[in-house]
Amino acid sequence: MSNKIGVLVMSYGTPASMDQIEAYYTHIRRGNRPTEEQLKELTDRYEAIVGGVFPLRANTDHQTESLQQALNKLTEEGRVDAEFVCYQGLKHAVPFIEDGVEQMAKDGIKEAVGIVLAPHYSVMSVGGYIKRAEAKAQEHGIAMKFVKEYHLNPSLIEAISRKVSAKLDQFEEAGAKRDQVRVLFSAHSLPARILDMGDPYKDQLLETSKAVADKLGIEHWQFTWQSAGRTAEPWLGPDILDTLKSLSTEQVEDVLVAPVGFVSDHLEVLYDLDIEAKAIAKEIDMRLERIEMLNSDPLYIQALCESITDALEKE
Repeated sequence: MSNKIGVLVMSYGTPASMDQIEAYYTHIRRGNRPTEEQLKELTDRYEAIVGGVFPLRANTDHQTESLQQALNKLTEEGRVDAEFVCYQGLKHAVPFIEDGVEQMAKDGIKEAVGIVLAPHYSVMSVGGYIKRAEAKAQEHGIAMKFVKEYHLNPSLIEAISRKVSAKLDQFEEAGAKRDQVRVLFSAHSLPARILDMGDPYKDQLLETSKAVADKLGIEHWQFTWQSAGRTAEPWLGPDILDTLKSLSTEQVEDVLVAPVGFVSDHLEVLYDLDIEAKAIAKEIDMRLERIEMLNSDPLYIQALCESITDALEKE
């Protein structure tokens, strides 16, 4: 088959080994090296979650491989007349977004689709990935389309709903009343100025959360933020740690966190939720659980496939 379509799978990136943390952090800080204190704090966090960062890097590799297999299954079934080749493009680690597009050009790819492993659009997140990929694709004469968001894709909503339902079952088995468990949907905070820009990020996250809650008949749910950057400007809140303290004053004893803004196990989930938030919950005598992340869940991979083929069909 001569028609090859490149798929640029973009994500934030993570170091592949402990000795790459400084270079990674420096890139996030736009070329400014972190202080020894900052570097130690980040290194300690990686050490705390997995004793190293290899599983996080491998997870993105597996998602990319799974997506390529799923897309080419569509080809085998005759539903798409093309062969798909997936490339990784990371924001802050090798292979960078530009590296992925460069490799496509070397492989003779002329048509491509870009998708970010984050379902919700913000000009500060997904928009930035697309801008970088688009510039490099134009440089190489690659016609590239993009999936901007897929936050209400039915397969995605079903995948998240199953994860939430499975954890609510566990609460019931432990003696809690299902409808008394407070479900907290969360996502990575961004600077609050995005609201003045009319950015859709917050609205899309609420739409995803409501779709899952409606599907499962969950009445007691709310949205909260996490992992805000440490800068002088205000970030979107309330932060999950403050939300937990607030729920404690309402005598809420059981809380399930569904971090719908994330699709993988990584630092913001494994440290910010599993270690930091759980420590606060323990202090206030609250049972806190988290849903399993989507990672390479077949339904999530299906959501990516559907979003990519939809983008290809659009003029």
